[in-house]
Amino acid sequence: MDWMAWTLPTALFFGTIAAILAGMTAWELRSPCIERKGFLPISTTRGDRLFIGLLGSAYLHLLVVGATDWSVWIASVLSLFLLFAVMRWG
Repeated sequence: MDWMAWTLPTALFFGTIAAILAGMTAWELRSPCIERKGFLPISTTRGDRLFIGLLGSAYLHLLVVGATDWSVWIASVLSLFLLFAVMRWG
């Protein structure tokens, strides 16, 4: 049987996602949120904005890596900016 090879970047990625989810859970328990309307065309909660931001960041990252010859680090930084924008103003 072949097992998945967990490289350090892969482990850090999934560890970061798990830490974000744990942090969002603690934040929600400490301070329940209400839906609000930002630049997104729907009313969203913090969890909704996190999901939309992570999904949009993944697609942006794939687009930049696939359609340009830019470094993967540039794609990562742009994706983080998108995630921040959605979480803050979405």
